[in-house]
Amino acid sequence: MIRTGLALTLLTLALAGCTTTAPATGAQPPTGGCNAEGARWAIGQGVNDDVVNRILQDTGSRDARVLRPGQPATMDFRPDRVNVDVNDRGAITGLRCG
Repeated sequence: MIRTGLALTLLTLALAGCTTTAPATGAQPPTGGCNAEGARWAIGQGVNDDVVNRILQDTGSRDARVLRPGQPATMDFRPDRVNVDVNDRGAITGLRCG
């Protein structure tokens, strides 16, 4: 009897680990405020604090990440971040949200 009870307890615990929880009522998926089109003027400009601050304003982003050639970067997607791609000379070559 003890073995049966123990087996049922273990089975219940194992199955409980396979369940998912429903999202909280009223929870909204994150929405981004980035629109890279608003800062296309920056392509070809040298990267500096003033330019990055204006890119933040013009894209509506909360965060900017300057990515240089060969620089490691995380692959996480953040809808409120603008990525500023820069070449070896420090000129902006592209803008993208994420």
